[in-house]
Amino acid sequence: MNRQAKCKTPRRPPPKKPPNSQKDPVGVYLRVRPLVAEDEECCIEVISSTTIQLHAPEGLKVNRNGEYRETQYSFKKVFGVSVSQMELFEHVAKPLVVDLINGKNGLLFTYGVTGSGKTFTMTGSPGQGGLLPRSLDMIFNSVGPFQAKRYVLKTDDKNGMEVQCEVDALLERQRRENSLIVPKTPSSRQKIDPEIGDMLKPEEAFKADGVDEDSSYSVFVSYIEIYNNYIYDLLEETQEDTIKPKPPQSKILREDQNHNMYVAGCMEVEVKSAEEAFQVFWRGQKKRKVANTRLNRESSRSHSVFIIKLAQAPLDADGDNILQDKNQVNVSQLCLVDLAGSERTGRTGAEGTRIREAGNINQSLLNLRTCIEILRENQMCGTNKMVPYRDSKVTLLFKNYFDGEGKVRMVVCVNPKADDYEETLLVMRFAEMTQEVEVARPADRPICGFTPGRRHRNQAFKEELSRRLEERGGPIDRDGISPVNGIVLSLPPLPSSELTDPNDEITLPRLIEALHDRQRIRQMMIEEYNRAAIMMKSMLQELDSNLISKENLIHEHNGRLVEKDKVIQSNKTEIERLEKKNKMQEHKIDILQKTTKIYEDDKRSLQQELETRGHRLQRELSEKRRMEQRMQGMVSDTQHKWEKECERRVNAMQLEMQNKLWVKDEKLKQLKAIVTESKTPGRPDPPPRQPQRPSREERPPTKRSASPSPLPTTTPVRPLHRRSRSAGAEKWVDHKPSSSLDLGTVLQPVIPNSIQVSAPNEKALSKCDRYVLTHQEVASDGEIQTKLIKGEVIKTRGGGQAVQFTDIETLKQELATAQSRKRKSSEGTSASGDQTDGPWTDVETRCSVALEMKAGSNMGPGFEHHGITKRRKP
Repeated sequence: MNRQAKCKTPRRPPPKKPPNSQKDPVGVYLRVRPLVAEDEECCIEVISSTTIQLHAPEGLKVNRNGEYRETQYSFKKVFGVSVSQMELFEHVAKPLVVDLINGKNGLLFTYGVTGSGKTFTMTGSPGQGGLLPRSLDMIFNSVGPFQAKRYVLKTDDKNGMEVQCEVDALLERQRRENSLIVPKTPSSRQKIDPEIGDMLKPEEAFKADGVDEDSSYSVFVSYIEIYNNYIYDLLEETQEDTIKPKPPQSKILREDQNHNMYVAGCMEVEVKSAEEAFQVFWRGQKKRKVANTRLNRESSRSHSVFIIKLAQAPLDADGDNILQDKNQVNVSQLCLVDLAGSERTGRTGAEGTRIREAGNINQSLLNLRTCIEILRENQMCGTNKMVPYRDSKVTLLFKNYFDGEGKVRMVVCVNPKADDYEETLLVMRFAEMTQEVEVARPADRPICGFTPGRRHRNQAFKEELSRRLEERGGPIDRDGISPVNGIVLSLPPLPSSELTDPNDEITLPRLIEALHDRQRIRQMMIEEYNRAAIMMKSMLQELDSNLISKENLIHEHNGRLVEKDKVIQSNKTEIERLEKKNKMQEHKIDILQKTTKIYEDDKRSLQQELETRGHRLQRELSEKRRMEQRMQGMVSDTQHKWEKECERRVNAMQLEMQNKLWVKDEKLKQLKAIVTESKTPGRPDPPPRQPQRPSREERPPTKRSASPSPLPTTTPVRPLHRRSRSAGAEKWVDHKPSSSLDLGTVLQPVIPNSIQVSAPNEKALSKCDRYVLTHQEVASDGEIQTKLIKGEVIKTRGGGQAVQFTDIETLKQELATAQSRKRKSSEGTSASGDQTDGPWTDVETRCSVALEMKAGSNMGPGFEHHGITKRRKP
């Protein structure tokens, strides 16, 4: 039996949704920020309510031919510099809030270059509330009267909602209020931050129409940021440790049972008013990562996501309590996203941590652009490419919205100054591409089967019941006796007294009994009323006495109150003055805290950069020391080498100078001898030279060795000189170098049956048995002698040829009358006393001879040299 292969658990298929062919394009709106200075150059012109025109600034040539190009872009609506926050909210965010109350999801995000007004559009400022505070105010203005009690609806850990009764909700509320771990959520009665106290004006409030009154609502808010592609909960309470602060823990994204993405472990706070909700938002806003850059003083370094979750639970059939069925609870959410602006590090002057933050911001925006491009391509070309949502946390979190879980709207914020033209151009292209993407329209929620108007009927019934009880003094039982005070308020009814038979004995006794009961009850009523009247009189007397005493006391206290009122009035004025001063100081403190936080972040980043540069400097110093040691070694080696080279050159120069000095000494000696001999009278003329031999000035100067050295061999020359054998039947290789000179002698070596070569080769050696090399060199007397170096050709084991030298024959030419070229000082007369002069005795011949020596050669005293006749001047 084969075991089944182990594999992963198959993925649960997504729930089947009803097909919806209706699609809506992504709504893209444009908002133009006003220029800081009026004299700045503007590159954006609003043509109409839906179109703008982009002008290239002066000095920037867009096309290669140098022409300026003006481009127009169209949007769903364009908001100029004079558009208020209220008008922007009415066109952009109000429809999303209405859909939220009706049970539909929505996504609204701002996009643009850094410093283009995205945070102001989303949050606003005191007196000019942005999209977020106005959305919260409209939600609570619409569902405020129909809110459920706190903790009746609560969130679970799996992006769901639970329902519990009011008793359990009360117990949980008491437990949370008494607990020290979970802090209390700020309420509207608490003191509000002065920066957010005057966000909205009462006349700018909005309210949704058609709210379902047969449901109860609960609002939950959560606030997260995506920093360096990590998700952090801004509402998470951490224990602040000034000595060693604990870094915040990042959160992960998960998928619930409906395949919707949510942040696991994110804190969701239930709020009951717009002020409380915005106070929670502001608490998280203070933790958001901001930094000071060259382009923006408080530049957002992360993407912030504020999630408003609205839980709607239907009432039961009586319209009194919430239906205890969590499957009937409908949850809708609205995500308000403030994306960090794209930036260029060259313009912002970012360094260290700021470069890393800018790189992650630009990468996440690039992933968003890639996802939208692929969505557009799939819809327009009919392809089925996979959209890379998982490349970034931003795109993965909002994956469901682009898949048809709600409406998507984008507000593009631009700065019209000329410095941002190139980046604004990229933003415009992205916005133009985004509005071509279509998102499926979300389906309507199912309607509960209960009768509508249950809450209204229940309230009308309770009001009528309370009115009747007030009229009658309290509830009444069937017998007409009030259970509150035990007093009988009415008599029992009489039975039927009609007599139809004279013999009827039942009707009269029953009537008599009923009359007796009425009499008894009447007597009881009289007694009860008398007792009540007596008690009432005594109570009235006591009340009168108490009233008189209290009136006296009141008069006495009224006098004191008048004095206290004066003191209180003066204190109120002082308190108001101090409160205003306190608000101003708190506002300054908050600004200083923000500035301090920014400076601390900059300080930490600079410290980290300083440590990094310190480590780098240490590494460079160590590397420098290693290089110094290495260079010292190289310098010492080079110095030692050059010392040897200099010593060698000095020795060579000394030897050369010694040779020159020796040559000069020899010349001087010869001149001295010539001068001495020229003074001797009766000197005979020198004999004429032989005409057969060419003169020295006709021959070119020769080197010490006119032919190359013999071939190297491992076999030494035999020391025994034997006489040359006459050439027999052997075949010779006659090796005569090309540099050999023709001396014009009568006797020349002639070898029959030979192959003459200028350089030995393997082909010639393989055909011959003997080998002879003609070698010329200068003898000790200055004449050229020729050596015939002979050898035998033998075969080697490797199949080649080798030459084994056997003997050497020397051919030398001498003059018969020449004694010696060097004349000693003792040579003057012969042994017989007769003075005989050779060919070197005359002055003219001796002066025409010079010694040739190369500079730097090793020739000197004791080395061989030869004389060459100088050329005479014509």
